[in-house]
Amino acid sequence: MKHMKTKLLVLMLTLTLGVLSLTGCGKLDNTKVLAEVGDDKITIGVANFYTRMEQAQYETYYSSFMGEDMWNTEMEEGKTYEESIKDSMLEILENLYLMKAHMEEYGVELTEEEQQKIAKTVSTFLENNSLDNKEVISAEEEYVTEVLELLTIQKKMDEAMKSGVDEEVSDENAAQKSMQFIAFNYVKQKEDGTSEGMTDEEKAQQLSDAQTFVEPLKEAENPDLEAAAKEAGYEVQTMTFDAKSQNLPEDVMKAANAMEQEGQLSDVIETDTGCYVLKLVSLLDREATDAKKEQIVNERKQEQYDSLMEQWREETTIVEHKNAWRQISFANQGVVLKQEEDEEYAVGSDTTADETDEEDTQDE
Repeated sequence: MKHMKTKLLVLMLTLTLGVLSLTGCGKLDNTKVLAEVGDDKITIGVANFYTRMEQAQYETYYSSFMGEDMWNTEMEEGKTYEESIKDSMLEILENLYLMKAHMEEYGVELTEEEQQKIAKTVSTFLENNSLDNKEVISAEEEYVTEVLELLTIQKKMDEAMKSGVDEEVSDENAAQKSMQFIAFNYVKQKEDGTSEGMTDEEKAQQLSDAQTFVEPLKEAENPDLEAAAKEAGYEVQTMTFDAKSQNLPEDVMKAANAMEQEGQLSDVIETDTGCYVLKLVSLLDREATDAKKEQIVNERKQEQYDSLMEQWREETTIVEHKNAWRQISFANQGVVLKQEEDEEYAVGSDTTADETDEEDTQDE
């Protein structure tokens, strides 16, 4: 889940937040150091507040289909969902401090207006929550302020780190074609609404139907696939594509890319899953091509960002204290987003926290 971007800054700067009543909580040593990133230290207080806010989003959006015990679900061999997400969050926190350490190189700073806005947000947040609730998520002024400052820096550094890439992309390099197609799939609907594979005889009939459908169209000067399909009761689908597209079976995409004239109709293309009839609509779909150009530029920006982050991680000594990190338990201390009557959201906590203490580990 490392690709998931935090929206905590937007959440906190635009919405009123609060926490729900608790059934119990565990006391954390907020001053204890969780990780060291160069000269900076990530405290339990900062880490707990940041991860609880992120946890709230995960529990709100994923618990409905992952179940109440989502955090103990094994996502990969020997690793629970909680462990996987916490590893990701720790790396994100480390990266936030790396960006803070390099902000002067990019002329990035927190303006007076941004600092005032953060201070106002922190003050409102703390006023709206009870002492017990704040303790659960380490919602003390210094930790909440630190997290909001880090996320404000991240937003500004993200733009700065991605600037300067080549944004010129030619039509040739981004060209997207478009086509219409009909799929004669080798599946059938059962009476109970489920589907099953066709028999060999039924597949042969599908192929025959496809060939019967396409033969008269092949003889037409400008075949209207859509009109013919409507008359025959078939569904026409559309898609844009290039040589790397894999939306349809390999043989189908190979045939699509081999067509050279707009309006050209293919022969029936048979695959293991069905047969297809294609019509090339455009050799250069303008809208899709422009969208592809934007995608290519964004990929270049992300590659530059990732390269810088990787370089900074290699150049910086990072020490992680796993014993401190294990004190923050998602499974034993739930956090949820709550919709209030005035349509504002609140962050809430429930159940109890469990603290453990094990050996430190180091990552340099």
